[in-house]
Amino acid sequence: MTSTAMRLPSTGRLADARDRPLRDLRISVTDRCNFRCVYCMPKSVFGRDYAFLDRDELLSFEEITRIARVAAAHGVEKLRLTGGEPLLRRGLEGLIAQLAELRTPDGRPLEIALTTNGSALAMKAASLKAAGLTRVTVSLDSLDDELFQAMNDVRFPVGRVLDGIQAAHDAGLGPVKVNMVVKRGLNDHEILPMAEHFRGTPFTLRFIEYMDVGTSNGWELGEVVPSAEIVERIGERMPLAAVGATAPGETAARWRYVDGGGEIGVISSVTQAFCGSCNRARISTEGRLFTCLFASEGHDLRALLRGGIDDDGLADAMGAIWGARDDRYSEVRATLTPELRAARPKVEMSYIGG
Repeated sequence: MTSTAMRLPSTGRLADARDRPLRDLRISVTDRCNFRCVYCMPKSVFGRDYAFLDRDELLSFEEITRIARVAAAHGVEKLRLTGGEPLLRRGLEGLIAQLAELRTPDGRPLEIALTTNGSALAMKAASLKAAGLTRVTVSLDSLDDELFQAMNDVRFPVGRVLDGIQAAHDAGLGPVKVNMVVKRGLNDHEILPMAEHFRGTPFTLRFIEYMDVGTSNGWELGEVVPSAEIVERIGERMPLAAVGATAPGETAARWRYVDGGGEIGVISSVTQAFCGSCNRARISTEGRLFTCLFASEGHDLRALLRGGIDDDGLADAMGAIWGARDDRYSEVRATLTPELRAARPKVEMSYIGG
């Protein structure tokens, strides 16, 4: 993997086998989370005896920054820190400060975003902003406190997450996006209350179809509420009009309230696959590069980093991995039988980040 063409540091243009550029890098900074959400880290799998990674197995902040620097040379313009719950990573502001120093080949700062369950956001929002974080996305699956506590399965109250959302806005980490994973029979009755609550606020609510990420959540197709149904339910009460995408590769289809009350987004990776424009790569907590959210295996960058590879060699390696990328699982999902879907190993969301 020594091809200069793979490196392309001057142009920042790197394309995969389907001519999709690399623009977005999602970095999991911890495999730990203080929630046990039923669709992500259920207690039945991630119980008291679950073996999380040791600290020396995690990428250091300096290693993460090296990877991000090379990714920026290859065309990445946006970094998203995920987990697990990223705010559990001690000293995270230090990493953000390092990443904030990076630039694209033409000298622009990278967008640095973070996805969180919001549990520590009220305390951390101001320091995150001061370190250089650009904006934040908060996961929130219900406004009903009893249901929310049942879904996070650690009895964490919804009010504290709402406080965190407001604190993020007050700190300037906006526009704050709120993500709701919708699972039929569990929280789909909360679609309208959520829409009504966030309508007319500075916050953008996005509804995500329940996905078959990993194997621990026991995913079944019948539990998916299609985005079209979500839009229809909301539109019957509060009329909506479609809005065009703001950037190539945007995952959320946007809809605005006709009366000017803001907008919502829907992410339809099950019913309306967007593999054709996917420009995202993911780095797991211990440094494996995954080219798809539904991948079975990743590429070990940590071994290269700790083996003494220089930045040019790392650029060649990452370029070769992305150049060979041909992933399109969401497009082929519908052609697989339930047995084939179940038999296909996939990395867990808690390991790779959303």
